[in-house]
Amino acid sequence: MSQYRFKQSFSDDPSLSDKLFDLMEVTFPGLSSLAECARKLGASWETASTPFIRFHDDIAITHVGVLEIPMQIMGQKLTVGGIHGIATRAEFRKRGYYREVMEEVLGYCVGVARRRHRLYETLVLTTPQPEFYLPFGFRVVEEHIFKVKCNFTGSTDSFRILDFTDTKDYTLLHRLLETRAPVSNIVGVVKEKPVFCVNEGSRPLYYAEDLDLIACMEIEDTRLHLFDLVTTQICSLKNIIAKIPQLIEEVVIYFSPELLDVKNVQAFAHTFDETVLMVRGKFAAESEKFMLPRSARC
Repeated sequence: MSQYRFKQSFSDDPSLSDKLFDLMEVTFPGLSSLAECARKLGASWETASTPFIRFHDDIAITHVGVLEIPMQIMGQKLTVGGIHGIATRAEFRKRGYYREVMEEVLGYCVGVARRRHRLYETLVLTTPQPEFYLPFGFRVVEEHIFKVKCNFTGSTDSFRILDFTDTKDYTLLHRLLETRAPVSNIVGVVKEKPVFCVNEGSRPLYYAEDLDLIACMEIEDTRLHLFDLVTTQICSLKNIIAKIPQLIEEVVIYFSPELLDVKNVQAFAHTFDETVLMVRGKFAAESEKFMLPRSARC
């Protein structure tokens, strides 16, 4: 069996990306199209991820990827390692390949044999199957959503959907991702593009010019689901709702809302899209109520 120990980028082997996404599409149908959407937005998987792959007859059979997520946790900026794209072809499971690759990943991320310090003090991943990662030192961290009752109809229709065939909107997205404030000081993301573009690039992104704010949101009847805000300065929830010209009776917030200037917020333990957050290493927000935003889940 031929194998790649790991590569710092896909540029060393032009065929590596196609081989990997053949495996990814079998394991995660539709992921290739999401990655292609992010690539068109100038945030490619290949430039962000370090691949750890096992091959059999030139076919990728096991992969674990590592990427960097710049975050703010409890007011402190740090770069965490995001473990993602974890896949093994069904016919090669239970042979130890996944364990080999994961141990190689951990050696790269936190091993000290070749370095004087760890590459990442914190590793994160999201998964519907936490039992696969417990043996490698990952632990489940509880997450919460936040609900706010209101009865408000906005007076102006200020949000528009960004159009990335327009160079101005493309430039706007990159400017705000590069300069964004963390959506929360408890757990927030800064200066991150690839994961955001994979997770959000195929969804409608709403922009309010007077707030210079991109909202990742969905409206369900009179309920507003707020997943992330990309802006240089987080504004109040009231200012956001004021830009939506329909009745909003409840807001469900998928991140810690302490910067939104809201009262009477109720927090509820929540499993996002049937996936749990798992952490390895230090995580200062572990005892807090928070959620890793949808845009940063990997």
